[in-house]
Amino acid sequence: MTEPLTPSDRSDRVYALAVSPNFNQDGICFAARHSGLYRSEDFGHNWTEAYAGLKPAEPLSTLSVVVSPDFEEDHSVFAGVAGGILRSVDGGQSWNAAFLPTPPPLVSSLVISPAFARDGVLLAGTADDGVYRTANRGHNWSPWKFGLLDLNVFCLAISPNFAEDETLYAGAESGLFCSTNGGRAWKEIDLLTGFEPVLSLAISPNFAVDETLFAGTESQGLLKSTDGGESWSRLGQTVLRDPSNMIILAPGYPVNPDVLLLHGGSLLFSRDDGQTWVNCAADLSDSVMCVVAPYGLDSGATLVAGLADGRVVSAKLLN
Repeated sequence: MTEPLTPSDRSDRVYALAVSPNFNQDGICFAARHSGLYRSEDFGHNWTEAYAGLKPAEPLSTLSVVVSPDFEEDHSVFAGVAGGILRSVDGGQSWNAAFLPTPPPLVSSLVISPAFARDGVLLAGTADDGVYRTANRGHNWSPWKFGLLDLNVFCLAISPNFAEDETLYAGAESGLFCSTNGGRAWKEIDLLTGFEPVLSLAISPNFAVDETLFAGTESQGLLKSTDGGESWSRLGQTVLRDPSNMIILAPGYPVNPDVLLLHGGSLLFSRDDGQTWVNCAADLSDSVMCVVAPYGLDSGATLVAGLADGRVVSAKLLN
């Protein structure tokens, strides 16, 4: 039975959202919440419990979810929970679990290779045990954390040209790390802010040419690099004072220099590559936890946002 997504209790916040690559046609999206994972087939209006078939004894708190770039063909979805990664190959109807070593780490983030159909690669960041990697479509996972000096990973970003450059970034409690060999080894990246928690990352769709990377910090605003992380500039110093929790770049970036930022619990928008910012969704409260932009960042485009009270709502990009 489908129904609107409403809070089951006051702590049932939405931690992550993922939408089908063909969302404007199939309307399929997933919401990772404290109480589990939920699935919608009607653009987020009504929802079903994706884990219902597992019959868990307790709610499976889910912090991360990602869908395959070839979802229309392979129907693959992955969800990160405490101690492992759940895998579905039927669009979230049934699941298999891959368990990580004891003590079970909390899977905080997931990224999937753009060439997943060929290489089967995903990576998982954990809250206390670094990064894990699979190259067989989620069946088996191995720790890949040589050189990763901070094992408390908050976010991951994968190059759009990963099949060629094998470049990854990991934001951690003490800063930023980079791998250029698919996660086998990591090196620490020097930031302007020193040892500052990196909460969010975004890589330019044209990274092979412009080498542009954004890093959202806990208390030092938004950082930008145009050389793959060798040097940085700080954006919006006068206005970006809260945690930068999520960054979305326009699909046509950098020709279209639009940037959407989840700043604290509010959404800010920049049309000049992060130089100036405005509030962009007045019909949303200040309790946004995560957001996706399946229709891009043009004025009037529909955003889908997960809120701290457990709801998933739509809002128009105003500016």
